[in-house]
Amino acid sequence: MPASFPKISVITPSFNQGKYLEDTILSVIRQGYPNLEYIIIDGGSTDDSVAIIKKYEQQLSYWVSEPDNGLYHALQKGFARSTGEVMAWINSDDMYHKKSLFTAAAIFERFEHVRWIMGSNTFFDEEGQPFVYEEEPYQQRWSKWRLYFYQGKFIQQESVFWKRTLWEEAGSFVNLDYSLAADFELWLRFFRYDTLYTTSFLLGGFRLRNENQKSLDQRKAYLDEVQALLTQERKQTGDEAYFWYCRLMMGLVRLFPFRKWRERMALKVLKLPKKIVFDRARGFVLSKR
Repeated sequence: MPASFPKISVITPSFNQGKYLEDTILSVIRQGYPNLEYIIIDGGSTDDSVAIIKKYEQQLSYWVSEPDNGLYHALQKGFARSTGEVMAWINSDDMYHKKSLFTAAAIFERFEHVRWIMGSNTFFDEEGQPFVYEEEPYQQRWSKWRLYFYQGKFIQQESVFWKRTLWEEAGSFVNLDYSLAADFELWLRFFRYDTLYTTSFLLGGFRLRNENQKSLDQRKAYLDEVQALLTQERKQTGDEAYFWYCRLMMGLVRLFPFRKWRERMALKVLKLPKKIVFDRARGFVLSKR
């Protein structure tokens, strides 16, 4: 439990997600976090979304239902109204895990230099049952160099929290030029200014649905946007030379005979930061593992 409770601003963009929206809202407000600013930006839904929002409007800081230009436009509207020291968004079919806001606040309090965190990758099935995928070595530790070699694996937006100071340093905006990968573009900008620290704690989870899920139905278009962003970022930041060095070294790493050696070399080449884990005696600690 943190000693203080920084204001946490959570934005939920939504459009015709009445089937899942109530689960999302409850995952936020049932946290019981005492300094929460929860904002819902609905795009003018025609299902029962507005009725669901109204059911909980006394526990919201602000909500609106009006036509907009999509997910990222709704996010920009929400963040523009927010005032919290810590910021995040949870989409209208995804959910937070119990006490995740308290955990995020405690991590930021424990490590003052940390401005950007991501929880352990977790998922929900269509019925809301939580699960995890089998992990690969260092799968949930990130650097911009590892992002350049994303290979279909991404930072899990649902479990990301950041400080407003980082948001402001990165320009205080969601880039609406990218209809599918504006979240990825935001992470690239954040990496220009600070390190992403991951934690073994469960913060938020992504709901996998069988139909009408943009990340599934438009995956190829999303990956095309991602690749264009990566190429552009390397050129703009002068990272091209080290990128090709990384590619060469990662190829050599695969030739190492022992898995432990391969993992350690990959960690160094990709400059992966330490991970925030739980220690029974000391609470939150930074671990190399």
